[in-house]
Amino acid sequence: MKKITVLLAEDHTIVREGFRKMLEIEDDIEVAGEAKDGRQAVALARKLRPDVVLMDIAMPLLNGLEATRQVLKALPATKVLMLSAHSDDAYVNNATESGAVGFLLKQTSAHDVCRAIREVQKGNTFFSPSISKRLDRLNPKSPGRKGLLNKNGASLTSREMEVLQLIAEGEANKQIAAELAISIKTVEKHREHLMEKLDIHDTAGLTRYAISAGIIESSVQVTIA
Repeated sequence: MKKITVLLAEDHTIVREGFRKMLEIEDDIEVAGEAKDGRQAVALARKLRPDVVLMDIAMPLLNGLEATRQVLKALPATKVLMLSAHSDDAYVNNATESGAVGFLLKQTSAHDVCRAIREVQKGNTFFSPSISKRLDRLNPKSPGRKGLLNKNGASLTSREMEVLQLIAEGEANKQIAAELAISIKTVEKHREHLMEKLDIHDTAGLTRYAISAGIIESSVQVTIA
């Protein structure tokens, strides 16, 4: 029997280890690799070509939303299950907009995590039970079409998402330029475009937006019991 290969992308080591131990006891699931940030997740996905990626929504360097877009662009057959400590509608909508076919809360039971992996591998969607009930009540057909990453019909580009995250993480223009291998003037242009598209005109506002959209997390850490 061919096992379902899974890539774990989660920046908190204790959470990642918990998921790995949870999955290792399953006969039909194999942990192919582990990533501690979004960029590493994209690189490992391209290398390992996993069937399923368990992707944390908020990770350093590159968040799970943008990492999902990049993984699916390179590997359209791979299925992405988004992980989060938060179940707000905006988080779920943004995850599905990015291409994720499921959304799991980090406190989801081991049984449901494994069931989710098997379901998405079959081509189905899967949401944590509490989220699924809410989505069915709000809209039986879809988890939503519009997320916080769209403003007046204008969506953020991949590069703008990367710049937004680094701004929200406190990086200066010079540091962002070095991190992304682009010029400082290009960073400034991206910053201007972000503020125009989002109608936000200061760094503090961009940071609040990034937190509300699930692009970065607060300092609260969640562990698996």
